[in-house]
Amino acid sequence: MQPDPATTPQKDLHATSIERAFAILEFLDGSRRGWNISELSRKLRIPKSTTHVIVLTLQRLGYLTLDARTREYSLGLKVYGLGRGLMKSFSLPERALRPMQRLVQVTRCTSQLAVMADDQAMYIQKVEGPGIIQFDSYVGKRTNLHCTAVGKVLLAYASEQKQEHILARKSFAHYTNRTITSPNLLRKELAKVRQRRYAIDDEEEELEVRCVAAPVYNQSGECMAALTIAGTIGQIREENIDELARYVIQAADKIFRFPEEPAGPATSGADPIRRALP
Repeated sequence: MQPDPATTPQKDLHATSIERAFAILEFLDGSRRGWNISELSRKLRIPKSTTHVIVLTLQRLGYLTLDARTREYSLGLKVYGLGRGLMKSFSLPERALRPMQRLVQVTRCTSQLAVMADDQAMYIQKVEGPGIIQFDSYVGKRTNLHCTAVGKVLLAYASEQKQEHILARKSFAHYTNRTITSPNLLRKELAKVRQRRYAIDDEEEELEVRCVAAPVYNQSGECMAALTIAGTIGQIREENIDELARYVIQAADKIFRFPEEPAGPATSGADPIRRALP
């Protein structure tokens, strides 16, 4: 009897190599910095020689880029291109673009749209705010759930099973002295999100930065995504959070309610959000 090619050791070896390559890409996608080969090997528990071969191959193909000074690898532009290609076939980013553009007109902050991707949030649309301040997020970037406004919204409106899966962790990564690292405290925060219908990242992922996010519901009332604005603590002041949250909520509601609205200049009127989001 001839052996089944699908179960031969060679086939298993190829499958393992592909799995390891994707593990490296996904790890770097969720990281805030570059990593060298030794670090990747230890972190992902892949033999160093194997890690070296995979990383060099991914670099040669354009999926990884090397910092010659630090010898650390990060995602290359080709990965970004794949994400952009996927977004072309995904209607939600296109539906959200006009409401996001008008939200930026009103708040003067950067606006981003995110969906749940495994145990993280992934940005699928972004509209830069005016001015010189830019944020290092991009379409396709993944970020944590516990310390971001979009992440808290997505988790707050996720299934009970998904919430318990995340909250079962003993602790969460610490980025600033404001980061919520306790599962019990995060559970209480999620209850607040559902009660007020918006979430806040109050310098929890990065100092001097605040974000306000709201859920995006589809026609069936399901939370499909999270819409956020991001700005400095000077742009999003504590005393203005409630007002800005109303703008974000209204913009989020526009995404599935009036997706066909053409972009255009704001009209005159007393309410700025009504002018920008008619």
